[in-house]
Amino acid sequence: MSTHEILKARYELVAQTINSIEQKLAGFPEGSIVLKHRKQSALYFYAEKNSKAKYLGKKDSKQIAVMVQKRYLQKVLKTAKQEAKILKQILSYYPLSTLETVYDDLPEEVKRYARPIVVGDEQFAAKWLEKPYKKKPFKKDAPEFYTLKHERVRSKSEIIIADRLNANGIPYKYECPLIVGGRIIHPDFTILRMSDRKILYHEHCGKLGDPAYVKDMIERSNAYTHNGIFIGDSLFYTFESEDATLDVKALDELINKNYR
Repeated sequence: MSTHEILKARYELVAQTINSIEQKLAGFPEGSIVLKHRKQSALYFYAEKNSKAKYLGKKDSKQIAVMVQKRYLQKVLKTAKQEAKILKQILSYYPLSTLETVYDDLPEEVKRYARPIVVGDEQFAAKWLEKPYKKKPFKKDAPEFYTLKHERVRSKSEIIIADRLNANGIPYKYECPLIVGGRIIHPDFTILRMSDRKILYHEHCGKLGDPAYVKDMIERSNAYTHNGIFIGDSLFYTFESEDATLDVKALDELINKNYR
């Protein structure tokens, strides 16, 4: 995702937030909350235009909560409008092409001879994917499953994961070896997150009904943690068992939230 696209996405998010807050504020009562302090205590007062502020005590806690929420939303709205104004100005001047995209946008016949001084996302991902690695071998009698890219994987669920990553333009390597705790393991999917070029690992745990498999999964998860690969930061999981299949909707949400 280019810087311009990131800024545009942020602007759209802020604009949606502004619209949502304005709709919510329309349902709040008139007036405002005034907060005063006396010694160590906080005192709340309800104020209306051209009227004397009314003290709110413990019995008025619901009204206090409503008016405090209104005050909070008004502050968020003000800040959001300021940010939207700045983002709109930036977008009007920010170029669609950046240093990193110049090479990627060149015609193929020019790319053959040009020597890039700044590596764009497309070239960076291509070089990462081209780097060879030794995959984990399959057993002779293992069932054969293939993705849309004709890549062999170990289960139907891994076909879904691989195809979902590919459809979303997420660069990945299947069972690329990784040294963790002094031994070589093969994470199911090694992912290159293009927004910050960070390496992520996705493990699909598909045999939760098998005690030996679960034991190995736990030991493997602990080994990741001991070696600085933390769940939710650079390590992510999907799960299934005989009674619960892979949640594809949850997978899509995981991809959109963490892999872009």
